[in-house]
Amino acid sequence: MPLMNINGNNLYYETYGNPDAQNTIMFLNGVMTTTTSWALYYPFFEKLGYRIVLHDFKGQMKSDKPEGPYTFKEHADDAKKLLEELGVVKVHLIGTSYGGEVAMRFAIDYPEAVASLVLIDAASEVDEISKLFVEGWKHLAQQQQGEAFFWGAVPSLYGNAFVAKNKDFLAERAKLMNDIDPNYFAGQVNLYETYVNDLNLTGELGRITCPTLVVLGENDLLTPRKFADILVKNIPNTEYMIIPECGHVTIFEQPEALKTAMIGFILKYC
Repeated sequence: MPLMNINGNNLYYETYGNPDAQNTIMFLNGVMTTTTSWALYYPFFEKLGYRIVLHDFKGQMKSDKPEGPYTFKEHADDAKKLLEELGVVKVHLIGTSYGGEVAMRFAIDYPEAVASLVLIDAASEVDEISKLFVEGWKHLAQQQQGEAFFWGAVPSLYGNAFVAKNKDFLAERAKLMNDIDPNYFAGQVNLYETYVNDLNLTGELGRITCPTLVVLGENDLLTPRKFADILVKNIPNTEYMIIPECGHVTIFEQPEALKTAMIGFILKYC
């Protein structure tokens, strides 16, 4: 398992494509997921000649899970140092949910290192309802009961149409959670606390200078349209796409529409 010590923690990472490629894409995970969540996406960019970098944040599945609290600035700094160790100077960032928030922090802190930014179902701040959703996840994670944790999170993540069509798939994923390492839940608690206590980027969005694509699932309950509207209003150079019949996890619910959007967008800036 490839690990790199970054800022005192071992981070799991993967690379694909030509290491000497002119353009590199870094995918940044949602909070509950790992690098495999991008399996439907990175092969297309690899075929187009890009270098691909993926990693788990500290606290996530295959990386170290130190005691919290963490900050988004720490996650962004970890990602920057990982890229430096791999010899990457400039990167296209694609992030979903928590990963989108890390991507924004990265673009704010290291504008010279970002060629473009794709933000999928991400927010620059939290409100009381989103806090309640995440506090609910935290309570479930503390119980360390995988299947109950999964089903407790599903209503805030997936759209109704996807759930109706994929009940068997979701049931299989729920059962797999029963075999997960208990350390996963400890890491999740730290990540949820980071989201609730440290997500406060709105006042700095004007510092993002790269072209940005904001993507929103139309029926996203966790980060509804008002949060995407804030991004579009405050980030200077943005394009905006709303995907119908889709909840918070657009990367799983509408992969074909999302692939078309992100490939077309990034090709404009290479």
